[in-house]
Amino acid sequence: MFRRSAIAALAAVAALTFAGCGDDAPAASSGDTSTPSLSGTVNVFAAASLTGSFTQIGKDFEKANPGVKVVFNFAGSSALAQQINQGAPADVFASAAPKNMDQVTDKNTPTVFVQNTLEIAVPAGNPGKITGLQDFADKNKKIALCAVQVPCGAAADKVFKAVGITPQPDSLEQDVKAALTKVSLGEVDAALVYKTDVLASKDKVEGIAFPEADKAINEYPIATLSKAPNPDGAKAFVEYVLSDQGKAVLTAAGFAAP
Repeated sequence: MFRRSAIAALAAVAALTFAGCGDDAPAASSGDTSTPSLSGTVNVFAAASLTGSFTQIGKDFEKANPGVKVVFNFAGSSALAQQINQGAPADVFASAAPKNMDQVTDKNTPTVFVQNTLEIAVPAGNPGKITGLQDFADKNKKIALCAVQVPCGAAADKVFKAVGITPQPDSLEQDVKAALTKVSLGEVDAALVYKTDVLASKDKVEGIAFPEADKAINEYPIATLSKAPNPDGAKAFVEYVLSDQGKAVLTAAGFAAP
């Protein structure tokens, strides 16, 4: 009697053991679901006003993804849109205005990630005695503006029309950095640029805020390109820009949340 009970107990244990092995088997054959590591180059075409903040974001992104190299092309948004439409190998486009983003034909759905406003930039010490927006109509002042085809120029044009001022620029620049350079070198008395560029220039220029700036707030969209050579890298970079880490860098640079 005792022997038969012992044999029955051993059979029960064996059955449980085999059942347990059966439960584990599917898990062992389910495969690895971890995200593959990113690699290669991510080509980012970005508005000139994003130079400082995106350079830092690029370094942070590379540190978080050791197998990736971020290469930037900073220029006026209109020029970048044209380059992309002509077949330039871009993975990501970040524009300083929706208008230029709309010009790109092979983009995926863009996301507005920051806003920016204009500010008057003058050389250190304000030698031209610039006091406000009305000085841009003074023919005796040396003035630099962005060309109306680029976002900073379009925003300036919108502001001038809203307040009824006809500016008298001595030069029209193809991006905001070029306009700011004119100021930092003392070649002009003032330029109308983004407040983020004034902040980035530190002691090279001084900024003069003006209330009319609220009439032309620039929204910055970002998108991956549908023909991106590195689609995984492009997606990851955009996600990083939109992350808390990316937002912190952009906020420190003076950009506002959309």
